[in-house]
Amino acid sequence: MSRIRRGDLLLETAPEEIHRVLDLCEDVRRMTGGWFDPWAMPGGVDPTGLVKGWAAERALDTLRAHGALAACVNAGGDLAVLGRPASGGPWRMGIRHPWRPDALACTVFVERALATSGTYERGLHLFDPHAHRPSSRAVSASVAGPSLAIADGLATALCVGGDDVLDRLAQIPGYEGYLVRADGTEAWSEGMPFAS
Repeated sequence: MSRIRRGDLLLETAPEEIHRVLDLCEDVRRMTGGWFDPWAMPGGVDPTGLVKGWAAERALDTLRAHGALAACVNAGGDLAVLGRPASGGPWRMGIRHPWRPDALACTVFVERALATSGTYERGLHLFDPHAHRPSSRAVSASVAGPSLAIADGLATALCVGGDDVLDRLAQIPGYEGYLVRADGTEAWSEGMPFAS
């Protein structure tokens, strides 16, 4: 991607993986009404907000292909899971509290994937494609669903677009969202799989 951004590699001659990732980016851009838009990034297309989830899914696919019946791949807080943990129930994961690193904001059950995006570790690094500047309406945003790549892109959009994107999640089958706003209030979609 860096070579494409610099103009050293034409997209037409890029490896197939690049095309698959960009196709997924286009899907998420459409799903979010443009709140996730790697083509709006300064300096050229940058799929960073989705590709970590995509890579973690590929790692899980490798474990599955080698016979793993249960596994969890954690890529910096983006989680792809397979099977069931030793307890036999669903995977139970904590979402870190944005201001208290030793505490959880909540816990959720994860059937396939959970992605979290936020500004509490790296500062304001997310880009608002509508305002054309770094911006975020949430300090933490998490999305659970069947695909970690898609959940990763949706979590990025949810962090940038806040409640506007949370409303859109209700129209995307299989995906649920949770966010913590800058004032500390929380919101979530109706089906967010909270663990008690």
